[in-house]
Amino acid sequence: MDFASKWSSLLTSPSLKHLTEAGYGIPKEKQHAAVQDLTKAHIESFDQAVSEGLCRAVQAIRPLEFMFKNDRISLAFVEATIFKPVVGKGSICRDLRVFPAECRGRRCSYRGKLVADVSWSVNGVPKGIIKQSLGQLPIMVKSRLCNLHGLPPKELIEHHEEAEEMGGYFIVNGNEKVIRMLIMPRRNYPIAMSRPKWKNRGQGYTQYGVSMHCVKEEHTAINMNLHYLDNGTVMLNFIYQKELFFLPLGFALKALVDFTDFQIYQELIKGREANSFYKSCVSEMLRLVMEEGCITRGKVLNYLGERFRVKMNLPEWYTHEQCANYLLDQCICIHLRSDVEKFYLLCLMTRKLFTFAKQECMEENPDSLMCQEVLTPGRLYLMFLKEKMAAWMVSVKLSIDKKAHRLTGGVSSDNLVKMFNMGSDVTHPFEYLLATGNLTSKTGLGMVQNTGLCVVADKLNFIRYLSHFRCVHRGAAFAKMRTTSVRRLLPESWGFLCPVHTPDGEPCGLMNHMTAHCEIIAPALPTTTLPALLCSLGVTPVDGSPGRAYTDCYPVLLDGAMVGWVETDLAPFLADSLRRFKVCQSASRAGTTQFIISFIHPNLQYAVMFASCVDSLRQYLILFEYTEKFVNQASLSCLTALHQRALPPQHSPRNMYQCQMGKQTMGFPLHSFQDRSDNKLYRLQTPQSPLVRPVMYDHYNMDNYPIGTNAIVAVISYTGYDMEDAMILNKSSWERGFGHGCVYKTELVDLAQKMKGEDNLVFGVKPGDPKVMDKLDADGLPSIGAVLQHGDPFYSYINLNTGQTFVNFYKSQESCVVDNIKVCSNDVGSGRFKRVCITVRVPRNPTIGDKFASRHGQKGILSRLWPAEDMPFTESGMTPDILFNPHGFPSRMTIGMLIESMAGKSGALHGLCHDATPFTFSEENSALEHFGDMLRAAGYNHYGTERLYSGLSGLELEADIFIGVVYYQRLRHMVSDKFQVRTTGARDKVTNQPVGGRNIQGGIRFGEMERDALLAHGTSFLLHDRLFNCSDRSVAQVCVDCGSLLSPLLEKPPPYWSATRHRKTVCLLCGKSDSIDTVSVPYVFRYFVAELAAMNIKIKLDVK
Repeated sequence: MDFASKWSSLLTSPSLKHLTEAGYGIPKEKQHAAVQDLTKAHIESFDQAVSEGLCRAVQAIRPLEFMFKNDRISLAFVEATIFKPVVGKGSICRDLRVFPAECRGRRCSYRGKLVADVSWSVNGVPKGIIKQSLGQLPIMVKSRLCNLHGLPPKELIEHHEEAEEMGGYFIVNGNEKVIRMLIMPRRNYPIAMSRPKWKNRGQGYTQYGVSMHCVKEEHTAINMNLHYLDNGTVMLNFIYQKELFFLPLGFALKALVDFTDFQIYQELIKGREANSFYKSCVSEMLRLVMEEGCITRGKVLNYLGERFRVKMNLPEWYTHEQCANYLLDQCICIHLRSDVEKFYLLCLMTRKLFTFAKQECMEENPDSLMCQEVLTPGRLYLMFLKEKMAAWMVSVKLSIDKKAHRLTGGVSSDNLVKMFNMGSDVTHPFEYLLATGNLTSKTGLGMVQNTGLCVVADKLNFIRYLSHFRCVHRGAAFAKMRTTSVRRLLPESWGFLCPVHTPDGEPCGLMNHMTAHCEIIAPALPTTTLPALLCSLGVTPVDGSPGRAYTDCYPVLLDGAMVGWVETDLAPFLADSLRRFKVCQSASRAGTTQFIISFIHPNLQYAVMFASCVDSLRQYLILFEYTEKFVNQASLSCLTALHQRALPPQHSPRNMYQCQMGKQTMGFPLHSFQDRSDNKLYRLQTPQSPLVRPVMYDHYNMDNYPIGTNAIVAVISYTGYDMEDAMILNKSSWERGFGHGCVYKTELVDLAQKMKGEDNLVFGVKPGDPKVMDKLDADGLPSIGAVLQHGDPFYSYINLNTGQTFVNFYKSQESCVVDNIKVCSNDVGSGRFKRVCITVRVPRNPTIGDKFASRHGQKGILSRLWPAEDMPFTESGMTPDILFNPHGFPSRMTIGMLIESMAGKSGALHGLCHDATPFTFSEENSALEHFGDMLRAAGYNHYGTERLYSGLSGLELEADIFIGVVYYQRLRHMVSDKFQVRTTGARDKVTNQPVGGRNIQGGIRFGEMERDALLAHGTSFLLHDRLFNCSDRSVAQVCVDCGSLLSPLLEKPPPYWSATRHRKTVCLLCGKSDSIDTVSVPYVFRYFVAELAAMNIKIKLDVK
């Protein structure tokens, strides 16, 4: 389905019909397409990386050449294949395939084998090809290599997955990990930018530069800059193996082409022939090369190779020219294949740099979507794989050098296989990358950051889970920058990035989420036919002469390569033609290639016309003009915002708060609770479908994973228990199950880790063991459904050699129910009842202090369970579930909650659900009138108010009370997880102060600000008690005469003294015992005095 038709068939209004239709809950024949599209970018990019991308990456890895016993050995990759996950060799099983559910349960990684064909030659003579396993690679779930690929919902359920399993993540050590999508500079596009810190790079450097993020076909990336210097010359800056190198531009130009200086000069001054200053600068750059004696291209290459070869790990027999060519190939404009193309591009960048430095064009904004693209997971995966395969080759070379004296038969096929097996495999680096998110790379992969690349796709609720796949991050490096320009929401991001869904705090504006309509084009599309098409539309080739002067022409770039020149009056026609080809897809030569044209006014920007094929956010920009229904009411927001937003646009911060709280809600995150082994899962027992929701709620079938409950909410200031965002809950509603939930916790018990080297431990109990108290079964595990209290036996295991029994007890203070127990094995299938997953269910019904929130950022805590007989009631005898304080509305301006209350009330009365899509109503057709008329038709007040009667006195309340139905969420923040109490407990061994931390029964920190509060109140004795008596009070002896804390010691007794004889404390410095007194001081002060004494600093106390 193409983009336009997919969104034109959107539902017009939400409905409750599908909840009551026949067959609800029975798996469909196909998965829901809209939900599957949410992770499409992740899966498509991975599929491309492991198929076409892997072939290109293997071909791009340079052969490794080295000397061995006077022979030139060459190793090269021919082909590589990644296999689907299967069990290891020697395992006995019915099905060789491994499925994701097994890996989650066993807490292992879902991975497949990487096998490469390595060809080897001696002195240029091919000797054959060796098939070698390079290790195991993590496989993305639901990708082409996954065993779940293409399975219908019924079969997915049989394999213990969700019916709507979307994939797009990796499983590492049992955890679901997502590679973050990062915003990168637009590939192969020269961006003019000003950076004041560039002045610090050396003498004469200015803030002006032109930067380019060069990306090869197999996604290898490198950053390259041109710097403008004070004297009018240009310096080329590139990075090799994380080191920064600078090269005068003249050397690079002379090394790339065999042109005369005059030809280079003519190419550089195109379009600026009348500028004498620019011409003199170009002459100066070429003169610098001449001064070094580099007259010809060969001499320049020799000059560069001689200086750079020390940094390159190349064979000794390589000439300086070969080293220089390697440098140009790996570091300068790597996206272009020929040196001539690189030459023309560097000339274009130089002309743009001088135009920018002389303020004749504006600086381009690197924060604009026009200058950005997205780093997809598949691209990072492929770049990392390519680097690790090259590193494997180097490790094989080192092994051969190390074991050279043992290889008696010379280099043979058998010897090479042994050396190959000693090479560093790719298993551990990949698992480390995905488990920690830290990138260990020699080259840096052209990225600014090397941490935070992966996140855990936690299933707290379904919306939080989805947001991981729709999130795009600007980069961790920008979080520490003091400037706010990076975080701004720019107008051009309309329709691509959600203006609401971004966190508050440090990552605000850096972590954004794509709108529902935004798609990322992962596959690389061919552009080989485009140069011919452009020439047929009037573009003059780069080596030709246009019909007009170069000043009246625009340069044309395609994928970062200079294609030619187009005259200014022809440019609009050319752009219109390309737009038609793109949208209509009718051009036979253009095919279905998608590209974007951006025109930049010559007076404002450097005139560049750009045609690009990149996997960026702006692929569908041009479709705005041609798709009538593209920009509808829902296209503004991302999924989280769309599911939570209510009818009228309300105060922006409240919408932002709700986007965050919607991801902290207890809900129904999945259906396969029995098959999961997550560390912690939250489950709401009584979820409901909201009566007021946007169209997109039904579009994504969110009723499969509800996250809240419809509640009758009365807006009334009743008693004092609802002050400051607190809320009163009807006790009868609570008893009927309002907000009830539980937490699933899983503990993995591996007996192989209990006693290292001991292979005789198995689960079980000794008959009649008093410690077990008959609460464990014969297998040493608790019964399913058993209720465990603090101190009950949890599991037991026996040492078969000694017959000794070890019993572990349940340590938590909360009681729990044993939900399920899974007996697991290890990866090789030799577990033999040594590994189990015990999942317990902890009931968590709402208690005082638990956090609730509506969908409008109105969060509050439960302050009181109020008896139903004391609650206010309506004329019909209905008591509300929640009492909400009216003081929460005026300052927050959450009009949406008031409208939702009216809409929910009318929906409940008429048996409807209402559309809450933003901008549905207007001033002419107001929501108040619409829902007011519906309420009046049902016999209620037009404005949603009713007369209530006091539950205490039975008298009618004087004011009309606003009452209606609001969808309430229970958040995961619960008192049971947060309360901390301590009388006595563990102390720090060094300072003698109470340790911190809730899990170890630590103390609560009484900090500087708390101290100031008590000082301000004048409660000095309380302060003394908190910071001294209850912390580290100690009694020390001090010498009154010399003021020393360290010198008073017990006198050393002679041998003839009895042990009972009283010994005096004597000051070693004064030699007296009558000058000793006792004082109470903090123990940490005594420690501090001892530390200072070690630095030869004496502390003297003045005791009075």
